[in-house]
Amino acid sequence: MLIFAYQFLIMKNIILSVILMAFYSISFSQDAKKTKLVFDSKKETYQVEAACGVCIFKMKGDGCKLAIRMKGKDYFVDGTGIDDYGDAHDQEGFCNASSPANIQGKIIGERFLATYMELVKKEEKK
Repeated sequence: MLIFAYQFLIMKNIILSVILMAFYSISFSQDAKKTKLVFDSKKETYQVEAACGVCIFKMKGDGCKLAIRMKGKDYFVDGTGIDDYGDAHDQEGFCNASSPANIQGKIIGERFLATYMELVKKEEKK
C-alpha cells in the first residue's frame, strides 16, 4: 500500500510539472508587440523591389528574410518581416516572386531600417 501511495505522488508531480511547463511555454512563446509602420509625408518614399533576400536576390543569410533592391543594391530589411505581407512561400509570396513596394526609412550599414512599407499592386497583363 505504501508503494502505491508513493507511485501516485510521483505521477501526480510529473503531471503537474508537465502542465506547468506547457502553460509557461505558451505564455512566453507569443511574439512581442510589433511596431506599426506609419507613413510620414515628411520623409522620402523610395520605390523598390521587395522579395526574399536569400531565395530571390541570392543574398547570403540563414533562412528567408525580407530584403529590398534599391538603386541596384540589395539590403535586408529591419522593422518589418517577410510574413507581414502574406505567406512568403505562397505562389506570389516573397520567396517565389519580387513585388514592387513603396518604403520609407534609412540605410544603416548594410541593412535598411523601415519605418513604412506598402506593396504596390502589379499591373495585370492583358
